[in-house]
Formats: sequence, C-alpha cells, structure tokens
Amino acid sequence: MSRAVDGSKRKNHRKKILKLAKGYWGRRHSNYKTAKDAVAKGLTYAYRDRKDRKGDFRALWIVRINAACRSEGMSYSRFIEGLNKAGIILNRKALAFLALEDATAFKVIVAQARQALGA
Repeated sequence: MSRAVDGSKRKNHRKKILKLAKGYWGRRHSNYKTAKDAVAKGLTYAYRDRKDRKGDFRALWIVRINAACRSEGMSYSRFIEGLNKAGIILNRKALAFLALEDATAFKVIVAQARQALGA
C-alpha cells in the first residue's frame, strides 16, 4: 500500500501546527518541520508557566503586604505571626488588596496583629 503524503487528514494536521506557530520568527512559522518542534516547545512552556504564575502572584502579594507593614513599623514575618496568634484567617491575596485599596482597614488588622504579639 502506498504512503499518503497529501491526504486531507495530514494536510489538516499540518495546517493546525502552522496555525499554532503563527507569529514565530523565521522558518518556525512557515516550515512544518521546524514549526512542529517550536510549537511542541511552546506548549510545554505554556503548561509549565501556568503553574508558575500562581507562585509569581503570591510573591507579588507578599511584596505588597511587606511594604504596607513596613510603613506601619512592622515586618512581614512578625505581621503573619501576629495574624496567626490573633486567629485572623485572611489569605495573602485579600491582605494585599486591603493594603493597596483600603489602608484604614489594613491598619486595623496590623493593630490586631500587634496586640496579639504583645499578649
């Protein structure tokens, strides 16, 4: 039996790969052989970085909370320790939002954390 080289399934598969490679530089967007490798690598990076994004955001929230805590005269680690002792359960995303958008509410939380550390 002869090998199919220009059948519709094969053509559609090539078309799909080249569509995914749209915007790549040089041969990578037009040559199937190189585009196939580039797309595979790109999809691998996309999968990996979807997981990494979570850690990136957590780091950003911690930086924002730390800056707000420092302006109140407290370090981030002492603040988190105070929250735990006070029994305040707020995630870092919510704390960062409060620090950025509602400074008065954040000051109240810092005061409660400071009070729990002193007790």
